[in-house]
Amino acid sequence: MRLTFLGKESTGGQSPTLYATDRDSYVVQGWKVADPTILALETEQETVVEVPAPLMRHLAKNGLAGVVTRIEAPIIDVTTDGNYIIQGARVTDQAALALMDIPGHETCVEVSARHMQNLVASSR
Repeated sequence: MRLTFLGKESTGGQSPTLYATDRDSYVVQGWKVADPTILALETEQETVVEVPAPLMRHLAKNGLAGVVTRIEAPIIDVTTDGNYIIQGARVTDQAALALMDIPGHETCVEVSARHMQNLVASSR
């Protein structure tokens, strides 16, 4: 999997990051989730991450609107702080993982471009 860096929302050692891939998808790096209700939604193939909502503005660098207009999958929850909980495929590509700086309190998920497009599509 080839990654194209789109943007980062860094503050104090935290580094939620958004990448486009060569597989018609996005990799979303964010904080590990501790809420047991949310973690119950994980599967062997899928996991969840928490990211600040402004991270999505970087989608504009890949030709999508950078404003989320709908809260639907892959966003499965919005925290009281306004952060998004995003569910997606666990990233297991070792070459891609080696290129990312992922601190121990973070992980990443892969989300199809179609699902991301649905989040920013204008409602009619």
